[in-house]
Amino acid sequence: MAERRYQVFVYGTLLTGEDNHDVVAPYVRAVCPGKVNGRLYSVGPYPALVLGEEGEVEGEWLTVTEEGLKAMDELEDYAEGRDDNEYERIWVRDAHQPIEGYVYVYLPEKAAGLPIISSGSWRRREEKT
Repeated sequence: MAERRYQVFVYGTLLTGEDNHDVVAPYVRAVCPGKVNGRLYSVGPYPALVLGEEGEVEGEWLTVTEEGLKAMDELEDYAEGRDDNEYERIWVRDAHQPIEGYVYVYLPEKAAGLPIISSGSWRRREEKT
């Protein structure tokens, strides 16, 4: 039986070489750079993406196994159908490539007042309030 695979856009600590990449690394089957439309905010030690806002956010599309998706859900404290998730896992399309998959996002009201990462890149972050 073939293993199920999922495309997930990551933009912060799950990026290759970042602090939490080891959580998903055993389950990654492919990595592709990408961008999605939205704005990146700083929550301190990690970022939050709000979709539908002006700008582009740089990241990577990870192709992961079902176990990898579960590991990311656990890290992001996400449970389907729960009302108090910190992040929501939704479907998104890449801004420039024919790639789509899941991404963990913040709701706009939760990001209100957080510093904006104006570069759109966690790796090149400079915050402005």
